[in-house]
Amino acid sequence: MVLIKFIFITILVLWLIRMLIRLILPMLFNNLASKMQSQASGQQQQQRRSKPEGSISIDYMPPKPDQSKTDKLGDFVDYEEIK
Repeated sequence: MVLIKFIFITILVLWLIRMLIRLILPMLFNNLASKMQSQASGQQQQQRRSKPEGSISIDYMPPKPDQSKTDKLGDFVDYEEIK
């Protein structure tokens, strides 16, 4: 008798969980999708406002090499291949 009661309660709990998932998950996904869509549209509007069309922005400028390093390399010698 205990086994039948356990199986019945297990089936009932699993059925309730299944029904709750069917009701709750679509609402959660719709909420998540609307938040992501609003963030994307907000970022797109922010990018449009931040800089006018045709402007160029440089984020990183590499450091210029020191002239003293190139002086220590020596003289340049032309190389000609002999056949």
